[in-house]
Amino acid sequence: MVFGLGAGLGGYVGGVFNDSSLGWRWAFLFQTPIIIISGITVWFLVDITVKNNSEGALKRVDFLGAITLVSSLTLLLVGLNSGGNIVPWNHPLVLTTIPIAIIVLIAFIYVEDQLAKEPIIPVRLLLVRTTWAACLTNWFFVMAIYSLLFYGPLYFQLQGHSATASGLHLLPNSVGLSFGSLSTGYIMRRTGKYYGLGVFINTAFVLAAAVITSFNLETPNLPQFVAYFFIGYGYGGMLTVTLIALISAVPHEFQAVITSASYAFRATGSTLGVTIASATFQNVLKGQLEGRLGGKGKEAEDIIRRVRSSFDEVAKVPLKWREEVKEAEMEALRAVFAVALGLAAIGWITGACLGQHKLHATLNRDDDDDDEDDN
Repeated sequence: MVFGLGAGLGGYVGGVFNDSSLGWRWAFLFQTPIIIISGITVWFLVDITVKNNSEGALKRVDFLGAITLVSSLTLLLVGLNSGGNIVPWNHPLVLTTIPIAIIVLIAFIYVEDQLAKEPIIPVRLLLVRTTWAACLTNWFFVMAIYSLLFYGPLYFQLQGHSATASGLHLLPNSVGLSFGSLSTGYIMRRTGKYYGLGVFINTAFVLAAAVITSFNLETPNLPQFVAYFFIGYGYGGMLTVTLIALISAVPHEFQAVITSASYAFRATGSTLGVTIASATFQNVLKGQLEGRLGGKGKEAEDIIRRVRSSFDEVAKVPLKWREEVKEAEMEALRAVFAVALGLAAIGWITGACLGQHKLHATLNRDDDDDDEDDN
């Protein structure tokens, strides 16, 4: 609920800063005192017993795993962002960064499995069906929702809404996220089951994403609010169900480690989601603009360049071409929404691969020593 509230207010506050005389940079500067207060609060109020003190904290950090993971992601993002946008897809930059990213990713897996004492991602635990299914479900759904949340405000602004109003359009997503997370927790506590519930909420997310792909410049507010509410509902419920599934699928001593693995998949998913959405948007927008305005003189070529570099330039396009530019933007946004739907559909498939494990009533699982197998 707290996460959902923050997500909803963040979009609105960011829009307010953008529309005010302070400017969009204050949406970032505003976070500095919040981060400082949060750090101080954690320092004084969070008390966690650290094990293996004699070994030293730095020796326990998986530096090599972190370096290989970040390197792999960075190389992959450079290749995906550059291809078709800055350089052609057959450019040496693309043809080298993406394959090297895969090689470094393989090195990361080796480090995590063979070298790291306390790995970032426990590779062997991912061989359990429920753990890899839950992690991949997080991965694909996070890719999808970040695509929808990143480009949703651009769609609302293309309709003519201000940045502040666009932030408010995302508020139903926040409400849905809080409701989905809290309600699924109560349902699982009462029923002791999560598999059927997970399939239901994932289906709600996919259907909402399908509705969003049908949006156009004339779509009224109500369908937008409903669709983004169920996007949040499905996402919040998915996070809760997959987390509980992960915890129930591994021995007690691995609960903290496998939980951190799910967050690693979410973090990489959010980055990849925005990158894939951005590559899709820019490539489709380029094709649409060149198809509509190409060959119409230097002014049209300048418009194509400016519109591709900044969304704010759309409002500055001469009236004789503005509608064509808006339609090109809408086609690019629709392509992003379609990609998000595809990612959500893959997430639904991986979510359906979860196994049903016993949900224990106590943390140490002394209520029942018999676990159910995946089924």
